[in-house]
Amino acid sequence: MKRVIFLVTLVLQIFVMRAATVNIDRIEPACWYAGMKNPVLQLMVYGKNIASYDVTIDYPGVKVDSLVRLDSPNYLLVYLDVAGAQPGKMTIDFSGKKIKYELKRREMSGEKRIGFTNADVLYMLMPDRFASAVSPTKKMRGRIIPMKTEYVVDRTQPSLRHGGNLEGIRQHLDYFTELGVTALWFTPVLENDSPDNNGKSTYHGYATTDYYKVDPRFGTNEEYRRLIDEAHSKGLKVVMDMIFNHCGYDHPWVADMPSKDWFNKPEWLAAVKGGEAPDVAASKNGDYLQTSYKLTPVLDPYASKVDMSETVDGWFVPTMPDLNQRNGHLMKYLIQNSMWWIETVGIDGIRMDTYPYAYAEAMAGWMKEINSEYPNFNVVGEIWVTEPAYTAAWQRDSKVAKINSNLKTVMDFSFFEKINMAKNEETDAWWNGLNRIYNSFVYDYLYPNPSGVMAFIENHDTDRFLGDGHDSTALKQALALLLTVNRTPQLYYGTEIMMNGTKAVTDGNVRKDFPGGFDGDSHNAFTPEGRTKQENAMFNWISRLLHWRQGNDVVVKGKQTQFIPFNGVYVIARTYNGRTVMTVLNGTRKPAVMTVRRYAEIIGDAAKVKDVLTGRYYDLSADVRLRPRQTLVLEW
Repeated sequence: MKRVIFLVTLVLQIFVMRAATVNIDRIEPACWYAGMKNPVLQLMVYGKNIASYDVTIDYPGVKVDSLVRLDSPNYLLVYLDVAGAQPGKMTIDFSGKKIKYELKRREMSGEKRIGFTNADVLYMLMPDRFASAVSPTKKMRGRIIPMKTEYVVDRTQPSLRHGGNLEGIRQHLDYFTELGVTALWFTPVLENDSPDNNGKSTYHGYATTDYYKVDPRFGTNEEYRRLIDEAHSKGLKVVMDMIFNHCGYDHPWVADMPSKDWFNKPEWLAAVKGGEAPDVAASKNGDYLQTSYKLTPVLDPYASKVDMSETVDGWFVPTMPDLNQRNGHLMKYLIQNSMWWIETVGIDGIRMDTYPYAYAEAMAGWMKEINSEYPNFNVVGEIWVTEPAYTAAWQRDSKVAKINSNLKTVMDFSFFEKINMAKNEETDAWWNGLNRIYNSFVYDYLYPNPSGVMAFIENHDTDRFLGDGHDSTALKQALALLLTVNRTPQLYYGTEIMMNGTKAVTDGNVRKDFPGGFDGDSHNAFTPEGRTKQENAMFNWISRLLHWRQGNDVVVKGKQTQFIPFNGVYVIARTYNGRTVMTVLNGTRKPAVMTVRRYAEIIGDAAKVKDVLTGRYYDLSADVRLRPRQTLVLEW
């Protein structure tokens, strides 16, 4: 009997000792939500040798579906079935070590999450470059916030961090409503804990090192939520920039790969263990595969295997490891992460970076789940090809695509390219100038939903529309077209005050600080008093147009009719319920005449009509004389 007691005591001691040594560093996601349509919850558990432990749960409606032990012993994937679970805190037992895990109550059903639409105008900005303000949680501004890796804040250097944050944006929400935009798109706000490298940093946010944490230099998850809540109270939506194609080199997955196929072409990483920077090591190692940046092979019916592999398997840059979306466990992680941010902070949309670089089947599966859980939500994909036939194949329900992407909104790089060519040309009788816009729109029959195409004239990856100049006439033509055609329009921060710059030296030159957003700025463009005369003129012009566009069903729902440019004049019209808006552009640097007889099908018997841009009235019973490069937005 004593021997039995001894053995039982020994077993209990071993069990207690083992439980005490279970080391759980983190669980992702840190919480989840009851009542989701997909009942399968994946928990990614991090901890030394965690894969060797068993898991049990005793909570009503929850059961362990499976445990997945990956190649690294320091990860354990716990798949739970939470179909019947109610909100509450459950206890997860890892071989004796008990961890509390919360299933939260959802604030609203997925159907009530309303995303951005073509009725919105998105305003894109970079948090690091927009504004800085004292954080209510850290009580600091302009000081170094400790991170794992070293970095420098230096506003004189275009490729280093400048110190903007979420609180700076929050304190300027009234500026956006005054301007007249209705949705804000921030470049990524998640942690980018990567060191500066040869005068460059990851201020842009596209090198994620923690998918569940706002970068502390921008603020906290709670501050992000506060910003979104206040934006909503002012009628502003918020779009979150995400990246499924790659992560940052300093993500924990890189130092300790969960499985051999977590990344594409990871074998070259052995070359960097000697301490060399990834970009240096990549240049020396034949195993490294650089993407070609050419997206055409993804849809090319004749694509070679080598071209396809370079596009989708190649790394964007050596410091951004390419994720392998063919790994179902990784893809489940990313899908859950996007849903977690929707539920946790209440974002109104997602902009997905480098969309075609990731595997089309996996991305289509992600969108299918998003659309199922949030049928009225919206996602826009970055698809950087300037041919409408290519872009259209990526929109949901395309009749020419082999795989239904399930992606509602795509970016219109064709419009971007054509408008930036047209601004430097005279509109002739065939191909040049505004003919380029006309000849781009004629392919709208390829899009299942042309209004779900996001048009823009510039963004953070392109030269500013103004280049290094200040041609407000060309800018007004581009903006008037952008804000009246059958598209979802997107603006880039600072356009309203004519910020300019090119990428000739560095991307940072098109990502300059917004004047007045930082301590010590002598120029404050947030107020009429602080803006120059030229800046106020541009701000007031576009603000008038933006406020006129809000709730304007003619622009949002109206049938579009365009006319081939004639004698240098391009006319495009929208009609809805007896109302008409007609945008008229003189695409030449000389006076022109709009021959009203040519546009009789739109004008009808209209005579006295108002120009939205100036408030001036025009008589359409006679031909209209136009100044060089003049723009009219007529309504009746």
